[in-house]
Amino acid sequence: MPPNKRLQKKKLELECEWGTCQESFSKMEIFYEHVEVHLDAVNMAEEDEVETQAERNCLWRDCGFYSVECPEEFRRHLFFHCYHTKLKQLGQQVLSGQPEIGTCSIGSQNRNIVPEIPDNFTCLWEDCEQPPYENPEWFYRHVELHTLSIDIPAGDCDFPVRCGWKDCDATAKGRSKLRDHLRRHTQEKVVACLGCGGMYANNTKFFDHIIRQSGMEGQRFQCSHCSKRFATERLLRDHMRTHVSHYKCPLCDMTCPSPSAMRNHIKFRHSNERPYVCELCEYSCKNLVDLRKHLDSHRIEPSYRCDVSGCTFASRTLVTLKNHHKKQHEGNFIARYKCHVCDQCFTRGNNLTVHLHKKHQFKWPSGHPRFRYKEHEDGFFRLQLIRYESVELTEQLMRERQRGHAEEADDESPGAVPSETQVELRGLLLEEQKAEAPAVSCEEGGQEEGILFSILTGGLTQAADNTVILQFQAAPQEEDAQTV
Repeated sequence: MPPNKRLQKKKLELECEWGTCQESFSKMEIFYEHVEVHLDAVNMAEEDEVETQAERNCLWRDCGFYSVECPEEFRRHLFFHCYHTKLKQLGQQVLSGQPEIGTCSIGSQNRNIVPEIPDNFTCLWEDCEQPPYENPEWFYRHVELHTLSIDIPAGDCDFPVRCGWKDCDATAKGRSKLRDHLRRHTQEKVVACLGCGGMYANNTKFFDHIIRQSGMEGQRFQCSHCSKRFATERLLRDHMRTHVSHYKCPLCDMTCPSPSAMRNHIKFRHSNERPYVCELCEYSCKNLVDLRKHLDSHRIEPSYRCDVSGCTFASRTLVTLKNHHKKQHEGNFIARYKCHVCDQCFTRGNNLTVHLHKKHQFKWPSGHPRFRYKEHEDGFFRLQLIRYESVELTEQLMRERQRGHAEEADDESPGAVPSETQVELRGLLLEEQKAEAPAVSCEEGGQEEGILFSILTGGLTQAADNTVILQFQAAPQEEDAQTV
C-alpha cells in the first residue's frame, strides 16, 4: 500500500462465534481467555461422559470441524479460530482504505474454515529450546523475537542476515526481509478476507484475491497453456510459475513446481507410512482428510440425501451421493475425453487412459502417477503432451539421462540381459525444443489486439525466464511403448 494510504492502527472488534455467544473484545489476550471458558465447558462434558454430537463438534459458526484426535488438536483448532478472526478484522481495515479495489464476491460458506493443525507449532531456530505452542499467535510472536535478537549495524537496512532456521542457508537483506522470509518456514499469514475467509502472507496477495474476481470483461490476460484469464499481467506471471517445474524427486523422475508439491509426491508415492488409523476397523491412511471421509462410512444413519424433488436416495458418503446424481439425474455422460491420435471419444478420463495404453501403447514417465488431460477450445479434453521445466532442472535431467546411457552402453555385451530400469530409460524420449514459449494474449473490447506476452521476454519475471519446453513424443518404431 502506498505510504500516503497506510492506515493508522484501529481498534479491533473481535467477536466470539462459538454457538450463540456474541461477546466482543478489543484485545487478543482477553479474547483467548474467553475462549478458554468454552474449552473448559467441552472438557467438563467429556469428563461427565456426555458424548453428544454437538459437544464433539466445533461450535464455531460455519465451521463444521470435529476432532478425531487428542484434545490438544481441538485446542489448537479453536485458538486458530481466534487468530483467524483477528486477521479478518485486519483485512477489513485495509480494504476500507482502498475502496476502489472492491469487495470479495465468492460467498461466505467457507468464511470460518481454518486449516488442519495435526501438531503443535514448533520453533526450529538453531539452539532454541522453547517448548511447542498450542496458540499460533504466541508462536509467531516468539519466532519474531529471534529476528530482533540479531545484531545489525545502525542505519544499515540492507545488512545481510543469515536465517537460523533448521536446514536453511538463506540470507536476507535486513531485519524486515528476514521476517518475511521466516513466514515461509512458519506459514504465518498476516491478513484474511472477511468475506470468504482466505488468508494471505501480505496485503498485495490479498488485493490480488479481490482483483481476480473482476468480471470476464476485465480479465484481459490469458494463459495459453490452461486458458485461465487474469485481470493483470502480474497475476498472469505469478500463475505461469505454477506450470514450470523446478524440483526433481530423488527417488524417481517426477518433477514438481514447488517444494510442498514435492513433499506431497514423496509422501503419497514413495512412503508406506499410514499414521492415521480408524478406531472402528483396520483401515489406515496417510492424511486426516481421508480418515474423516472414511469415518462417514461407519455412520448408522445416512448423512447425505439427494436434493432432487421426489428422489428418496440417501447415502453415508458424499462420493456415493455424487455418483447417484450423475447416473440418475444427469442422463448419459457426455463423451468429452478425445484421443489425440484417432479422435475416439470417451465419457471418462480413465477410459481414455486404458485406450491410450492398449491401443496406442502410451505410458507415462517414471514417477508420474497418471496421464493429465487438458481442456481445449472445442470443449474436449485431450492428453497433455507438454510440460515446462526450468533450464537448471532440464540440464540436470539431461546429465542424468546421459549417465544412464553411458552405463547402459558399458553393461551391454553379447548375451547380456538389460534390466528393467535400462529398458525404461530407452523407452523415454525427451526432445528439447527452442520453440515459442507459452504466450498470453491481451484482448480489448472482445477483439484481439495482437499483443503477446511471451514467457521468455525480459518483461516477465526471473523465475519464468530461461524456460524450455520438454515434449514427450512417441518412442521409435522398434520400441514396445511410447512415453508421454
